[in-house]
Amino acid sequence: MGTKPTLHEVAAAAGVSLASASRALTGRSASPEMIRKVRTAAKRIGYLPDATARSLRLGGHRQVVFAVDDIGNPNYVQMLRAIEQELGETTRISVSATGRRPDQTVELVRMLSLGAGDGLIISPLRVTPALRQALADTVVPVVVIGTLHSELGIDTVFVDSAVAVGMVVDHLIDLGRTRIGMIHGPGNTNPGAARRAGFVAAVQRHALSRPDELQTTALDFTVGAGVEAAERLLAATLDEGLAIDAIVCANDLIAIGAIDALRRRGLRVPEDVAVTGIDDTELAALYSPPLTSVSLQSERRGRIAARMLSERFADPSRPPRKETVEATLVIRASTVGAVA
Repeated sequence: MGTKPTLHEVAAAAGVSLASASRALTGRSASPEMIRKVRTAAKRIGYLPDATARSLRLGGHRQVVFAVDDIGNPNYVQMLRAIEQELGETTRISVSATGRRPDQTVELVRMLSLGAGDGLIISPLRVTPALRQALADTVVPVVVIGTLHSELGIDTVFVDSAVAVGMVVDHLIDLGRTRIGMIHGPGNTNPGAARRAGFVAAVQRHALSRPDELQTTALDFTVGAGVEAAERLLAATLDEGLAIDAIVCANDLIAIGAIDALRRRGLRVPEDVAVTGIDDTELAALYSPPLTSVSLQSERRGRIAARMLSERFADPSRPPRKETVEATLVIRASTVGAVA
């Protein structure tokens, strides 16, 4: 591997002065066109900002940012644990919870080129054109856990949420459940849209009756949103004389909320209504009844992302890679009762 590209080489590759290249990389007094031109050249030749000063302040450690919308979700906690273990003691991990605001995520990515960190692992729920552009422009190594819906030449770790929903629907059909409803996640999120598509495909594959009347959408991927959505679903089905014998939920937290709503109506899980989640968080195994869920391999995805980032540090010019992780159905008592 050759010597590390310098700022002088970036300037030459972009056809601008050294001062212009410096201003463009830091975002100071540079036009959007100049910033894009210089950062494109920097990425092309494998330039990374000099992190020596920051490294000395951190005792020789690299600074990696892990960016998610909601660090309170146990799914992200599992990812973070794996990232910390994989990157080891030579790396400091800072966590940025952007509060489900795409503009905050965009600003975070832009700040990385100002020296806010040496690398980024990001798992965004919402991917906007502005975020895609910011990720394409940044000069520090980036790994995305999820999908960008476009080819940006960025390392990604992907799991198919639509397949995950199909797995739980197949499981419920095998148990003899035929009136299967779903509580979707917010439709303007990647997992919300993907899991909705998976449910539609499964409904069509099994020719389930009246599927449109057995669906609703949670406003968030939380327990409280799950309770509220399940109450709406039950009011629109049971109160209208439409029987329902299973609910597929867009994640484990929504599923726990759905079970709470069912209990308030005196319905038993799974005897009256089976309930499934997605993510297979630690809560799924600890809840009562233990929750049937699809593992999206959060820890494995975090570990792979950390490895990809380390490889990018070692060789900034290597071709981008996309790695797909397979989902796994974990069957527990919320669908099969004492059999589990």
